[in-house]
Amino acid sequence: MTHTVTLPLWLFILIVLFAAVTALSHFLLPSVRWFFRRRFERAVERLNSRLKRPIQPFKLARRYDMIQRLIYDPEVSQEIALYAEKNNVPENVAFQKAREYAREIVPSFSAFAYFSFAMRVAKVLAESVYRIRTATQNDEVFAAIPENATPVFVMNHRSNMDYVLVTYLASKTSTLSYAVGEWARVWPLSSLIRMWGAYFIRRRSRGGLYRKVLSRYVQMATSGGDTQAFYPEGGLSLTGRLQPPKVGLLSYLVDGFDVAGPRDIVFVPVAINYDRVLEDRVLLAAHARGDRRFGARISVVVAFIARKFWKRLRGQDTRFGTAAVAFGAPVSLRDYGKVEDVEELSLELMRRIEAVMPVLGVPLVATVLRAQGPADSATLEIAVGALLAEIPQRSVVLDSGDLASEVSEACRHMAQHGLIERRGETWHIMQGQETATDFYANSIAHYLPRGYGSGDLAGDAAVAE
Repeated sequence: MTHTVTLPLWLFILIVLFAAVTALSHFLLPSVRWFFRRRFERAVERLNSRLKRPIQPFKLARRYDMIQRLIYDPEVSQEIALYAEKNNVPENVAFQKAREYAREIVPSFSAFAYFSFAMRVAKVLAESVYRIRTATQNDEVFAAIPENATPVFVMNHRSNMDYVLVTYLASKTSTLSYAVGEWARVWPLSSLIRMWGAYFIRRRSRGGLYRKVLSRYVQMATSGGDTQAFYPEGGLSLTGRLQPPKVGLLSYLVDGFDVAGPRDIVFVPVAINYDRVLEDRVLLAAHARGDRRFGARISVVVAFIARKFWKRLRGQDTRFGTAAVAFGAPVSLRDYGKVEDVEELSLELMRRIEAVMPVLGVPLVATVLRAQGPADSATLEIAVGALLAEIPQRSVVLDSGDLASEVSEACRHMAQHGLIERRGETWHIMQGQETATDFYANSIAHYLPRGYGSGDLAGDAAVAE
């Protein structure tokens, strides 16, 4: 016992390191974790005092705990057994597959990353690209949602800026959990998106086990009060009109809803419109090809953002007109009653989005020029005023009291975008830009009589039809 043992220096250092790690993990690290956890909880309490809808405990749970809860859920366990039987594999192999799906889906929300970083980036980016306007009813609609209900924002999808815009506008009231597709599963974007509370979905997956893991996560998050946001169209509009809705995520929410449970689900229709959609050329090219392959590269996006920030720092106006958000009449799932047809519910939500679609200067001018042909500024102003008389005032977010200025700004933005040009005193649609002009006119076409201003894209049926 008292004999001397000779060891190589490298082995001695390794033993000391292992001993130090063991001591830290058993004695020091638990105390350190407790100290930072307490500071984090106090910070969240202060943050919740400023939010209209506080961050729920479900969202603050450790990612590992959420994954464990998800894969040991009784419904997931039953699906694991079915998967093993169907594919003739051991249940532990099927269980590992479910774990992989859960790890892929479940986010790792960080309140610090969300409010200290994501919100600031969203605010700067949104305000550097657009003038932001909101409908007068938005605060009233959101305030009327009961505290014991989970809001679910159901939005039309015009641009990838939708994520930035709605996240920025919701930052003073709550946090949002988005369902994002495969486009965001690239490093380091994927890590940031997870910290911001978004969860990944495979839009083309048809496996029963994957769908069960995804549906149970969505249902757990909703029952836990985590505010959700999703796009029922499933992708960006290629024509400017609303697209027929898909019912995947909506069906998960309906199937997991307990009418007698303590928490209601309130769907909030959200209509988004722009004077300029950043990806419009890419979307129009995809529509012309008849596919949904978007050729935009991440390097182009990064370069665009960098140029905008640089111009903004130099005091230049970098904005592309107005971006507007309007909330429609909410739908309480408890008051709606038993959902016999999820497709009918999805169509009703899309109709409510259409009913409050923001009306902006560029869509109005585009509609007039496509319907009536070239016009001078005075004629455009009169025609736009006549159009506004056909549109519910609840949906008008431009300043109708200063119509001349609004029309002038719309023409300026369209000219900068290469859609129209001025010949003498008359505005003309540039040759070859008729389809692009229709893209903007189509966003408000459902407000107008059938056939008004119909063009290359106007023949696509609206959802309300």
